[in-house]
Amino acid sequence: MRRVPEAFYEPNGDCFVATELTRGPWDPGAQHAGPPAALLGREIEGLPDGGEFQVGRVTCEILRSVPIAPMHVSARVVRPGRRVQLVEAELSDGEEPLMRASAWRIRIAPVELPVEAMAPAELPPGPEQGSEMDFFPTGQELGYHTAMECRFVEGGFVEPGPATVWLRMRQPLVAGEEPSPLQRVLVTADVGNGVSATLDYRRFLFINVDLTVHLDTPVDFKSEGAGVGNVVRAFADLLGADLVIDAGMTGKVTLDRRNVPLHEALDALCAQTGCAWSFNTRQKKPELYIRRKRT
Repeated sequence: MRRVPEAFYEPNGDCFVATELTRGPWDPGAQHAGPPAALLGREIEGLPDGGEFQVGRVTCEILRSVPIAPMHVSARVVRPGRRVQLVEAELSDGEEPLMRASAWRIRIAPVELPVEAMAPAELPPGPEQGSEMDFFPTGQELGYHTAMECRFVEGGFVEPGPATVWLRMRQPLVAGEEPSPLQRVLVTADVGNGVSATLDYRRFLFINVDLTVHLDTPVDFKSEGAGVGNVVRAFADLLGADLVIDAGMTGKVTLDRRNVPLHEALDALCAQTGCAWSFNTRQKKPELYIRRKRT
């Protein structure tokens, strides 16, 4: 049986060795743009004072095809500042640059905003409502297409037109490390070039040369022995949504999640309480559904 690598990259001295899980759909010897973009994001997070800033926008320029080979990564602060910083990162094969990323970092601070300034989140239906689908055929046993779980709530890879999909990594970005929220976003963002396509992938290549990602504020959520009803109500208030919850759901919740996307905090809540969540944006006011898992 063929061995499946445990991560997209394996650290080796001052470089990262790309595994077969980074393989993209267009060339069996080249990486999908998602994993190297996430590796650039990891390097940006490692810059000094990273814990005091949040990345608000990242733009990656794909200068050349990125081979499945050892990668060297570096980062620097281009424009220092107390409140806002511009940073850059570069990925190379040791001889020439392959990808570059520029990012704005914004200092984190508590800010009180009026309710009318907080627009309700427009989330799609949750992954529980999606269907797991494979990528379009690549002709390869291992690659990015096997390293990612995809749950479509609308459309699909082989269906032309708009699509909505939840993705998550089956393996970590770097062996032995838990991926950060930024890394999880960047490893998936480039899939937008493959879904919602208007061209037939069997006849056309549509390889993008850049990728820009804007990031919303992650959440901190902590409760110690709080009633489940109060906890899910707090999530609904955070989303600006009405709450629809199964009758008779009781129990206490102890939850501590910091600097994570909202859906990850909801997933942690459901894992603890044995429920499932979904989000309905088709009503005039969004609705957050919390229901017991059916067995």
